Amino acid sequence: MDSTRPDPVEYDVVVIGAGPTGENVADRVRAAGLSAAVVESELVGGECSYWACMPSKALLRPAITRADARKVPGVRQAVGGPLDAEAVLAHRDAFTSHWNDDGQVAWLDSTGARFYRGRGRLHGPREVVVESPEGEHHVLTARHAVAVCTGSRAVLPDLPGLGGARAWTSREATSARAVPGRLAVVGGGVVGVEMATAWQALGSRVTLLVRGGGLLPRMEPFVGEHIADALTAAGADVRLNTDVTAVVRDGGTGPVTLVLADGDRVEADEVLFATGRAPRTDDIGLDTVGLTPGSWLDVDDTLRVDGSDWLYAVGHVNHRALLTHQGKYQARIAGAAIVARAQGVPLLETDRWGAHSATADTAGAPQVVFTDPEAASVGLSLAEAEAAGHRVRAVDHDIASVAGAALYADGYRGHARLVVDLDRDILLGATFVGPAVSELLHSATIAVVGEVPVDRLWHAVPSYPTISEIWLRLLEVYRGYQG
Repeated sequence: MDSTRPDPVEYDVVVIGAGPTGENVADRVRAAGLSAAVVESELVGGECSYWACMPSKALLRPAITRADARKVPGVRQAVGGPLDAEAVLAHRDAFTSHWNDDGQVAWLDSTGARFYRGRGRLHGPREVVVESPEGEHHVLTARHAVAVCTGSRAVLPDLPGLGGARAWTSREATSARAVPGRLAVVGGGVVGVEMATAWQALGSRVTLLVRGGGLLPRMEPFVGEHIADALTAAGADVRLNTDVTAVVRDGGTGPVTLVLADGDRVEADEVLFATGRAPRTDDIGLDTVGLTPGSWLDVDDTLRVDGSDWLYAVGHVNHRALLTHQGKYQARIAGAAIVARAQGVPLLETDRWGAHSATADTAGAPQVVFTDPEAASVGLSLAEAEAAGHRVRAVDHDIASVAGAALYADGYRGHARLVVDLDRDILLGATFVGPAVSELLHSATIAVVGEVPVDRLWHAVPSYPTISEIWLRLLEVYRGYQG
């Protein structure tokens, strides 16, 4: 036995990772009376609080507000000038607490969980070794569960010259201290289009380079078309079906040049690669429990790792739904399942919508893309529903046709789609694109998750004159009313 090895400290649950997911796992098990330890090597609050959700939306809110105001008579004349970039960046800094986690640590302490700052690694079943920044070691053992909540990280492609080019990932894009004169964005997913929107509005000349034939390819095709049109109208150079083959930045300073497959070159002051994410599981000791370091962790609907009776993987690391709100939802489900098993509940509620089943990850996960215009979706797209074998019908309508949209903005442009299961007469999915459509999403989420029959939705009367009247128009189309 290693005489220098500290004696283990035992908890009911040990959580590795103190982002929103890990915080919620700890909070749930503590509320039920279990003891918990939480380990975090960076900032408590995780990616969402400091480099993703909060700073990106703080950057985007002024851009979207100005865009909306410019579509309203009597207001557009008052907002004709540029954004105050210094004020926007200061606003962003405030929402990240200036990258200080004292407040989040205080909240975690208030739950009664024990916080360990340092790098946590599995060391065999139910054991986690923590190395603090000062080099101290702690050995934690879990009576009931270890929850891996370490999230994901941005992945850079293997391109010649990229290693020394000081390229931005999502972290640099949301925390940059100044507005680049020219910004190249590689990737047409959520991070790519949101950051193109934000920095274009702040004064950058943005070139958006997308390998595929459209933006936001996981959403309905019309969504990417609307957003590409809006970015182009705002001054961005949007290039689809474009491959970057190399990056040149001599000495890692000065302008950066992107070499394209067609021989063209794009020069910028900074380049953001938003081309995918990988799980933060490469250095957490997965090999000590028979799993592959760096891999996504497969789980059942209670978020327990396949083949284990004690290890849970919650949030991004299980690759079910890479969204903060879904990670927190999973944390609520996993916390309830851990508590139930610890209390010896003989049969968990693992039916489709039971208390211990994270069904919404696949059947009802909502997502908002905070571009101008906004995009919002929940459940299955038409293509996904058809691929899953459902007999479905897509119901489409122009959002601009309702009075609330006309009042919201001159020249309102938007589109809505419902995906209806024809055998059960319920909604499998809904998608909206247009200004302010994010506020339509929760009603759609309730309809999808609640499996509300279309005949009952007919009696859910939208207020006039609001954009939500699009629900009535969609149902009229479905029921055959064309007037």
